[in-house]
Amino acid sequence: MERNVMPKMKSVKAASKRFKRTATGKIKRFKAFASHILKKKSTKRKRTYRQSATLKSADQKRISEMIK
Repeated sequence: MERNVMPKMKSVKAASKRFKRTATGKIKRFKAFASHILKKKSTKRKRTYRQSATLKSADQKRISEMIK
């Protein structure tokens, strides 16, 4: 007996590598501009790039569907 079942949705692997879900359900992202041309950027500016940030609510739903 064969049933027609919808296949599972695959997560977007590129998004899964860039975003993580926190324990409270928010989505954590990492900051850009920290990879090269660092000489002219201040130490304080580079230090803030190392800290993660949470996504804005406008992007939260779209990214959460990608990373399931």
